[in-house]
This record gives sequence, C-alpha cells and structure tokens, in this order.
Amino acid sequence: MMLGVLRRRLATGSSSSSILKQSWQNLRPAASTPRAASSGETEVLLNPRGLGHVRNHSHLVLPGSTVRLTSKRDFNLSTELMTAKQIWSRGFSSDSDDLAEAVVPFMGESITDGTLATFLKKPGDRVEVDEPIAQIETDKVTIDVASPEAGVIKEFVAKEGDTVEPGTKVAIISKSGEGVSHVAPSEKPESTAPKPSEKKAEVKQTSKPEPSPGTEKPKKSTSAASPPKQAATEPQLPPKDRERRVPMTRLRKRVATRLKDSQNTFALLTTFNEVDMTNLMKLRSEYKDAFVEKHGVKLGLMSGFIKAAVSALQHQPVVNAVIDGDDIIYRDYVDISIAVGTPKGLVVPVLRNADRMNFADIEKEINTLAKKANDGTISIDEMAGGSFTISNGGVYGSLLSTPIINPPQSAILGMHSIVSRPMVVGGAVVPRPMMYIALTYDHRLIDGREAVFFLRRIKDVVEDPRRLLLDV
Repeated sequence: MMLGVLRRRLATGSSSSSILKQSWQNLRPAASTPRAASSGETEVLLNPRGLGHVRNHSHLVLPGSTVRLTSKRDFNLSTELMTAKQIWSRGFSSDSDDLAEAVVPFMGESITDGTLATFLKKPGDRVEVDEPIAQIETDKVTIDVASPEAGVIKEFVAKEGDTVEPGTKVAIISKSGEGVSHVAPSEKPESTAPKPSEKKAEVKQTSKPEPSPGTEKPKKSTSAASPPKQAATEPQLPPKDRERRVPMTRLRKRVATRLKDSQNTFALLTTFNEVDMTNLMKLRSEYKDAFVEKHGVKLGLMSGFIKAAVSALQHQPVVNAVIDGDDIIYRDYVDISIAVGTPKGLVVPVLRNADRMNFADIEKEINTLAKKANDGTISIDEMAGGSFTISNGGVYGSLLSTPIINPPQSAILGMHSIVSRPMVVGGAVVPRPMMYIALTYDHRLIDGREAVFFLRRIKDVVEDPRRLLLDV
C-alpha cells in the first residue's frame, strides 16, 4: 500500500524528500499535537491508547477499523450538489404561497386510519376557513376534513373509498382561486365512458361468434344424440340486475366484530321481568309542565329507568364489575352507556357519573348526546368507557328481545314497548301499561340470583318512584 502511495506522489511531481518525510510521519505514533493537514486533505491520527483525533469529522475511530474519509474539496462539492437538489425540489413542491393543503386530522388515540366516505364540496366551490369539505368514516365516529384557508378548491388528491391516515393530503385549496377548473374530475370520465347497455351489447357480440358451415352439421347430430338436461333441476337464481352490492361501512364492520366477539367471549344468559308503568307515567304527566318551565327540557321515561338502574347497580355491584384475566374489577362509579340508533349505525354515548345526576341532569345529557350522535359530531371520548348499557328497543316497537353485551361490560338492560294488558290488581282485572324488561349478563361472573335481584330492584323503583326519595 505504501509503495502505491509513493508511486502516485512521485507521478504528481512531489520531491522525494518530502515524500519520505510524510511517509515516516504517517507510520510513527501520533504526537500530542497533531500536524497541520495540507490543503484539501483530512487527517486521522491514532494515539498509542487507541483513541483517535479527528479533524473536520465527528466520528470516533477505533483501532483496526477501516476509515473512509472524504476530502474537504469533495465534501464541499457534494454539499453544494445536495443544497442545489433541495432548492430544486422545494421549488416544485408548490406553485406558490397561494396554495394550501387540506389534510386528514388526528382521529383519536385508538384510531389509526379511516375511509374517505364522501366529499361535501366539488372542485371549484368556494370554502371558508374550517369549513368541512370531506368526511372520514372510522370504526367509531365520522370526522370532518376542514379547509385550512379560505379560497376555492383547486383539486382533490384522494378518492372516495380510499383508506387514509392522519396527515394524508385530501385536497388543494387556492386562496386566490386562480387556475381552478370548475368541472369536477368525476364528471369527465362519465362523458367518454360507454353506457352499461353498450358494454353488454359488445360482450354479447364478441362472446358468441357465428359457427362456420363445416362445424354446424356435427353440432346438430351431437345434440340429437344426447338431449340436454331438464332445466327444472337447476336452481332458479334471481337476475343479477335486480341485486345491489354495497360495501359495508367501517362503523357497521366494527359493530359486527364487537358483537361477534361478545358472543364468542361471554357466557350470555338473559332473564326477564315485567314492569307496571302506571305510576312513572302518572308522575311524568303531573309534573311535565313544571319540569320544562324550570329546567328547559322535557321529562321522559328514560331518566326514570337510568335512576332505577343506578340504584340496582349499587345494590348488586357485581353487575357493574368486569372480568380481567383471573381477576374481577369492581367499579366504584356508574357510567351508563345509552345505545342510540343513527342512520349510519349504532353508537353508544356514555353518561359519566350517572349516580351523581338528578332527573334534569340526565335528561339534558341524553338530549345533548343523542343530537350529536344523529348529527355525526359525537367524539371518541364521549363514547369511551361505560360500565353498564341500557338499550331502548321500545321506541321502535320491540315487544321482547335478548340484547347482546357491549364489551368489555358484563351486562346490558333491554327496555321494550309499553303495551296495555289485562292485569290482576287488588283481585280485579284492570288494564295496565306494561313493559317487558330483559337483562343479558355474563354468567361467568354474575349468577342468576344477582341478575334476578337486579331486575326486581328496577321493577320496584319504576313502579314506585318514591323509593328513590326514601332510599328503600
């Protein structure tokens, strides 16, 4: 290696004395003060202990290591090329400061992606700051993509149905509105694409070529020898043009997965009882006007059942508990989930600390959460958690059902429609407004005794609301 270095330096015209001197200095151990490097060179000197001194670099060189260094001249040249490349790339990243990008926002701690469900605007539409331009559908909620600036939508860079993550670019906004096409991109291919009927006609023409004269005769003889099978034995399927295939929404897929997981995990058992609604309905009828005048919200039956459920959970705390591995977690709080059916699917907002609420607080919170759920503006935090669920199928006319537990809870109460039925009261048969109630519970944790006592407590409180006042 040294001979090669000597030959190269002799070829460049260096004097033999300077070559020998530099070679000797490179072979001997480094002194405490490193020599000055010549112009355009980078030097690494190793001391006897193996520690290296590096000039113009910040790497630690160990004994026995192979070091590849770049001279100052080459390093400066590569740095200039990289800088020029960055300037070139940056110059083509955006036409000007006139453009702004609308991106997918943060969707929640437990949500990593979503589906671009629909665009609320079209290219060429005017938008204001924070105005929604698209909707992202996740496993739990629907999230809006808002415009970062006021301007005109120049183009969409994503398509409906795409899976997007937080930070994904969705649209480009032009603040001034210059150079914006006022025709949506989705309209252009429709004008040139052939109609479905034309496609079918082409397929029919190409898929059935006319037979040649030489082959037509043998086919007739074959068909005469072996008659075709009777069409009556073949299944009569409906025509495909009378079917529609629609992809499942992310919310529907999430609900399906959770319900199936519930059936696969829990030992589900349902017990029933019936409630005479006479006294609770009478209470609401007598005080509904005064209640609205004072609290600004109507008095419904749901608040009475939530108060009854809170009382039942306090009397049977195991219904409010949950299994975690080999342990049982008892909750000293009552967060009740309310199942709400929306046009996009089932959502379950949570009433936090329901045990600390009165009738007015419950009615106000129910109205707020139900409105958000139907508008699609409910947040992840408003649906997270919950220790017990109430599902009111009676608003749709359900007479009886066996609800499925909402994981990771251990029980769910099902309410049903109110039907006037003949009941024996004081030895006489009289019509009474009756409701069936059902409790589905995890039999691994809750025994039938606790489940029955739970429904009995709800029955007692609803049939005589004065028990809540006296706590009996």
